[in-house]
Amino acid sequence: MVYGLARRQLRPKVPLRPGEGDKQRLTSLEGLSALSLDALSSVAYGPEAIVVVLVVAGTGALTATLPITLAITFLLAVLVISYGQVIAVHPDGGGAYAVARKDLGPRFSLLAAASLVVDYVLTVAVSLAAGADALASAFPAVAGEKLLICLLGLALLTVVNLWGVAESARVLMLPTLVFVVAIFGVIVVGLFRSHPAAVVGTYQPVHVEQALGVLLILKAFSSGCSALTGVEAIANAVPSFRTPRIRRAQVTELMLGALLGVMLIGLAVLIRRDHVVPRGDVTVLAQLTAGAYGDGWAYYVTNLSVTLVLLLAANTSFGGLPVLMSLLARDHRLPHLFGLRAERPVYRYGVVVLALLAALLLLASDADTFRLIPLFAIGVFTGFTLSQTGLVRHWAGERPAGWRRRAVINGTGAVLTSVAGVILLTTKFLEGAWVVVIAVPLLMLLFARIQRYYTDVGAELQLGRVPDPPDRRAGSLVIVPVGEVSRLTRLAVGAALALGDEVVAVAVHGDPRKSQALRQAWDAWNPGVRLDIVDSPHHSLVQPIVDYVQRAVDENATEGGRQIAVLIPEVEPRHRRYEILQNQRGLLLATVLRARTDVVVCLVPFRLKV
Repeated sequence: MVYGLARRQLRPKVPLRPGEGDKQRLTSLEGLSALSLDALSSVAYGPEAIVVVLVVAGTGALTATLPITLAITFLLAVLVISYGQVIAVHPDGGGAYAVARKDLGPRFSLLAAASLVVDYVLTVAVSLAAGADALASAFPAVAGEKLLICLLGLALLTVVNLWGVAESARVLMLPTLVFVVAIFGVIVVGLFRSHPAAVVGTYQPVHVEQALGVLLILKAFSSGCSALTGVEAIANAVPSFRTPRIRRAQVTELMLGALLGVMLIGLAVLIRRDHVVPRGDVTVLAQLTAGAYGDGWAYYVTNLSVTLVLLLAANTSFGGLPVLMSLLARDHRLPHLFGLRAERPVYRYGVVVLALLAALLLLASDADTFRLIPLFAIGVFTGFTLSQTGLVRHWAGERPAGWRRRAVINGTGAVLTSVAGVILLTTKFLEGAWVVVIAVPLLMLLFARIQRYYTDVGAELQLGRVPDPPDRRAGSLVIVPVGEVSRLTRLAVGAALALGDEVVAVAVHGDPRKSQALRQAWDAWNPGVRLDIVDSPHHSLVQPIVDYVQRAVDENATEGGRQIAVLIPEVEPRHRRYEILQNQRGLLLATVLRARTDVVVCLVPFRLKV
């Protein structure tokens, strides 16, 4: 017995990857801060989207803001309850794509995938544009540089995500807490004030263009539904929670619904009471903030917290879309390179594609939030409808205890979200929704064509079948392109002798004197390998070697079929900055040989010490 040493079990100390181990997973509060920013930050543009539509009927029409917001909040409640069911049925991640693929079939899963891609890209664009609006509200001097601010923010997010910095829920808790407290403070303090503490922004006259009618109310409702984006994020990330995962995720979903619902209603009450209308260079939320806190430090803190939270909300897509694209790649609906992860690990190709698409949208819309919102909500509600419909199909097929009640809940959610989606599409079609109507089918076609290609390739390669025995060839021939006798040539010839039964070195020269000098040096070295020198009067290197290899292939076909390989030596400098100083003839030759012949092409690196 050894005294002074505590008994311990010996276990291999393998470092955990991000998200592994229960302590690395999320509690309900951490999940709220990490997964709800997209939804909570929508209060920065959702209520304003209603006001922008209603004000064309005059300031008196703003009284409809509260009833419309109550209708949106009712839809929010139905979605929260429905996604609680999604969490229970799909604890491994209940995204619309997974639900549609399992319960609705291939075509609807393609629709879900295309809608989610549109949603993720627009989440980045809308969040950055709204964040630039909030920053300009605090600092009017940057109002004319919103597009530049958005592109700089997008570049920052791209670099961070390419670098692979893991998103920490504990880090996000502070800005989320500041944001929630600030918005609730705006509501509470604003309600206790008899009149606004300060007025910000420049006055813009209200021009009455139409009367308040059903069509205008429907347009305002459809615009305000942009506040519901991100409600599904928690259901997509159930595996990220600590055990019991389902219960924690459902509690987080309920907390999100309660916070978002109260904030939307509270802001709507203030808008209706104070008849808040759009003003120049400030957002509606900034006006409400000034009305509650004045234009002092609290005003700036609130607007900066809104900007930060919107930036972080945009970052959620960088965690979501690359993962979705990796799932599509696994299902052979996107190129397989989207399923490759870097060491950190990061789906870098997905990150780059998301950044490029978001940048194009920002440039096309000039970073105008309210030009992007009509495109935004269509994809969101398509995903909502598909996930709820898929659950109805699930309950009808499984029929567990109480399945009818659950089917009614999800069916109600499916009907309401589909109606909202139709309203969005019809009222916003000419305002930009037509872009989504074109983009979604094109994405579905792209996914289907890629899947068909992979299916055809699998059939041709006979994947999943036992192949015939390999051909028995009579030896092998290795061709080695050389330039002069050197250590590089020695490395290449030695590697070729280890690989092949017969080795032939081939050199290309246009100067007879250099050819004679190479012949003499080769004979003096005498490596036991034949050297063929090809004359090239035009000083071309690649084409003569390709012709030489092709002649060897043709001769080989008539003599019984040996395996032919071409071994190309390449110099690799120690530092990447010196690569441009090396000629790239080896890579060019390898590319041309692969394109024009069926020989095996090998690259042998000679790594320099300088």
